[in-house]
Amino acid sequence: MAEVTRYGTGAPCWVDLASPDVAASKEFYRGLFGWSSYTLTVEAFGDYEMFTLGGVQGPEVAAMQTLLDSTEEPSWTCYFSTRDAEEASRAVAAAGGQEQAEPYPVAHLGRIAQFADTRGADFGVWEPYEFHGAALWDEPSALAWVELVTPDIVEAERFYGEVFGWTTIERPYYRSGYYVCHVDDRPVAGMIPMDEFWPADHPTHWMPYFAVADCDASAERAVELGARLRVPPSDVPTARFAVMNDPVGARLAIVTPGRVF
Repeated sequence: MAEVTRYGTGAPCWVDLASPDVAASKEFYRGLFGWSSYTLTVEAFGDYEMFTLGGVQGPEVAAMQTLLDSTEEPSWTCYFSTRDAEEASRAVAAAGGQEQAEPYPVAHLGRIAQFADTRGADFGVWEPYEFHGAALWDEPSALAWVELVTPDIVEAERFYGEVFGWTTIERPYYRSGYYVCHVDDRPVAGMIPMDEFWPADHPTHWMPYFAVADCDASAERAVELGARLRVPPSDVPTARFAVMNDPVGARLAIVTPGRVF
């Protein structure tokens, strides 16, 4: 496995799960991806469960914390690398977004901040000190892609363009188009528009894609473990993927590895 040692500014670098049932989530992701975990306790931050691949001493691939507010939905949060979390916070405010958690240090690891875009999608930024983010990318059971589901592509292009400097290119992967976001020439994220086929009350959200060796087998295994499939295994020109809610309700997708969006 090739480990990642740094991420470019504006690129996705980390994801964490807010779960109301940490034990149930551990069991699901252990069964689906083979993840192990250890607990990182940081002053003023609380317990943070670090998911690892290949045993507890293996590379970190994602994390989890307890969802303390019962009025909020369980969810995965996608984080983007930044050179300066304070600067990113100012850029979000200038673009019309909302700060949900101001920049604060996480021990010697880095500096974190959380936001919502102008349509309410949550995301975060990570300013690395000693920890740069997920140690693996586009490897089986590791993060491979992140995607924004939004009713307003034009507004999303404007907002994230101002915050991260992204440019977008439309691809014919979906009936209403699919928008691939780039930093320079590097694809870093996708955007999919919510058209008339989506429920009117469906929330705008960011969603992680995790690589798997066999999308169909992994989707079947996820259902056995308590997940609810939203999109069964399906093909687009670049990948085979499936979308689901995990047993606590958080949205995620799985995708075949080794293909660039």
